[in-house]
Amino acid sequence: MRRLIVLFALLATPLFASQAVAQLQPPVTQGLFLLTDYPAQTVRAGEVTTIRVKMQNSGLAPEPMALSLSGVPAGWKIDMLGGGQPVASAMPGQNESVTLQLRVEVPKDAKPGAQQVVLSAKGTRLQSAELPLTLIVGTEAPAKLSLKSRLPSLRGTPRSSFEYTVTVGNDSGKDLTVALSAQGPANFQTTFTEGFGSNEISSIPIEAGQTKDIKVKVTPPRDVKAGDYPVLVKVAAEGATSELRVTLQISGQGKLALSTKDGRLSGEAEIGKTSTYTLALTNDGTAAVDEIEMAGTVPTNWKVEFNPKTLATLAPGEKKDVQVLVTPADKAIAGDYVAQFRATARGESSAADFRITVTTSTLWGMVGIGIIAVALLVLLGAVARFGRR
Repeated sequence: MRRLIVLFALLATPLFASQAVAQLQPPVTQGLFLLTDYPAQTVRAGEVTTIRVKMQNSGLAPEPMALSLSGVPAGWKIDMLGGGQPVASAMPGQNESVTLQLRVEVPKDAKPGAQQVVLSAKGTRLQSAELPLTLIVGTEAPAKLSLKSRLPSLRGTPRSSFEYTVTVGNDSGKDLTVALSAQGPANFQTTFTEGFGSNEISSIPIEAGQTKDIKVKVTPPRDVKAGDYPVLVKVAAEGATSELRVTLQISGQGKLALSTKDGRLSGEAEIGKTSTYTLALTNDGTAAVDEIEMAGTVPTNWKVEFNPKTLATLAPGEKKDVQVLVTPADKAIAGDYVAQFRATARGESSAADFRITVTTSTLWGMVGIGIIAVALLVLLGAVARFGRR
């Protein structure tokens, strides 16, 4: 008997559980619905207002739904649009929706007050829906704009790209075309692009009650000194303005320059002998350059040394002389050669090509002259001896 009771309980548990779940789940609503976020809203005389409507099909077989309007006041014009074009019917798929727009044009002489318009949708299978809309003719409110940024202050070097994401809000009751401008320090360049675009813009359309993100890119001059630099971003439309101050926190940037005292990047050397040249290393940047190392590239079997080989630091505007010792190879051929000298630090470097004219030693020249003289004497002696015969 006890086993039968346990078996019955095990078999009955799924049934009771499914009934409990069914009681917890809300009933599925089927039908056709016309929906809008704001069924009662203000319109203004002499202006055009767009009302967004959604036709929702919940669980029904799709069919064309004829659209109609009733209660439109005399002199008013209301167009039904779908995808920006006039439409007379719509057909949402099962458990899908279609977006519609009502373009309401109110005459200039419309009197203040409330007007009710009914949007209807009717199919061939006795399916229908209605959406009453209350349109209140009110006085015109002034345009209003807002401007904000999550990161109004950025830090970088003079070579950095400072890019701010700014949200522009149209808090007016009508669509606006918003002009964009910026005021910054001299030689700072400012450009505007849309949030996810790359084309530069000077204005942007924003629908009533909506916001749009724009990017403000500020490029400082390369020779700017370290410090904080403010840029004032402005938006304007129909007398309304809004301003936002963003800040560039620019840190110093070192800049190495390698040359000679007189600017002449050439010299002479003898085969097998060491020649010394003086290089001028300068920091033309706005911050110190640390851990500088000198290096060079010379022809094969040549030798190159630097004195000093390394420099601990070079302050902004500071110049130091560096001696470079170059020894051409013993078997080098006379002629012009190119050596490259480099100064490298953390994140900074500079290089200079140096032309070296290699000549033979004076001693070897004298030896050559002596050999030529001996050869001439031998030749003259031979001519004198054998010429008599």
